[in-house]
Amino acid sequence: MRFLTSFVGAILEAWQEVRVHRGRVLLSLVGVTVAVCALSASVAVTDLAQRAVLEQAESSSGRPFTITGNVSANGTPVPGEADEAWFETLDRFDISYATRVAFDYAPVQLPEGVADASLLYVDQPYATLHRTRMLEGAWFAPGDRDRLAPAVVVNAALWERLGSPDLSTHPVISSSRFEGSDLVVIGVYASSSWDTEPALMMLAPAAIAALPPGTFDGLYPYYEMWVPEESGDELMSLVSSDLSSRLGEGFSVDVYRSDYGALMDDPTAALRMLTLGIGAVILLLGALGLLNIALVTVRQRIREIGIRRSMGATAGRVFFSVMMESVVATAVAGVVGVMLAVLIVKLPIVEEFITQGLVEDLPPFPTSAAVFGVVSAVAVGALAGVIPAVVAVRVKPIDAIRI
Repeated sequence: MRFLTSFVGAILEAWQEVRVHRGRVLLSLVGVTVAVCALSASVAVTDLAQRAVLEQAESSSGRPFTITGNVSANGTPVPGEADEAWFETLDRFDISYATRVAFDYAPVQLPEGVADASLLYVDQPYATLHRTRMLEGAWFAPGDRDRLAPAVVVNAALWERLGSPDLSTHPVISSSRFEGSDLVVIGVYASSSWDTEPALMMLAPAAIAALPPGTFDGLYPYYEMWVPEESGDELMSLVSSDLSSRLGEGFSVDVYRSDYGALMDDPTAALRMLTLGIGAVILLLGALGLLNIALVTVRQRIREIGIRRSMGATAGRVFFSVMMESVVATAVAGVVGVMLAVLIVKLPIVEEFITQGLVEDLPPFPTSAAVFGVVSAVAVGALAGVIPAVVAVRVKPIDAIRI
């Protein structure tokens, strides 16, 4: 209880000293505030950038742990033979999130004329594997595979070139790839800002039905599976062995991990280290300014400190009191700096610039960044207060009173 009372008393005393000498420490605290703001903002921006980079990586290569299987026939394959073996393997290992992926091109009729569009044939779980985000309309539903007029989802570039029609009116696209059949647009998916060429996706079963027999197999589709990370390596080996045994010697099977985790754990690690280094340098400069002001303040208070020592104040109490003046001041500066960082980072224009529209659900300001900023400010205050506190402890009461 005595320790707690002394601790609280020292903090209150330190706060009173900060208020008395606020004119002297104001500039140094401004520096610490700006430094904490920059440090917290850099950590928060890095978290947002990491979220955007990871979601972009998952959009292109799949979530961790995504397994990709390439199956190639050594001779003339039987149409649908590889697909049948793949579905049997999925059932055996109870893999729910899996999709075929095949690339194609199709001429589509636009208001200004015919244009070539990239076409992707997928299965319904593709959107989950690749974090496909819909801007308008909806992703494929199970019943869309049986439509007489194939359903498609298009990217924003193609939708805009169509005149951004209301999807409730069931707009259609004509393509000679499907013998002039109408393709019904049911959704618009998000893509990167640099994706300016028209593109669309169609369910693989609908494509198999709409294309000439054997055409889909001739596109050499590959197979993706999203499995738990903890069992990914084991499942990858089992899937490879099972597919190879089902297809026999007439096929070559190559199964590998295809998501970004196959190359690195965190593609933004270098960016994180860089921003932390820059923030640390800024905070160090603020600490040096605070240290300089604190030393000047202590030297001007030598007489006061000497009187306190002569009245019975222990060296430990004087040391703690002087050091806590810097700690309390920087703690307040840290809180203000974090508040400024939150206001800056959460500006819509800043979030849009950082994420480039790639993050579906923008997270709140990271708690870790706020805590890190305040803790860093307190740590800097403690370090900057050590030297002035040592100077104060070394003051001899008799010499101080004579001044």
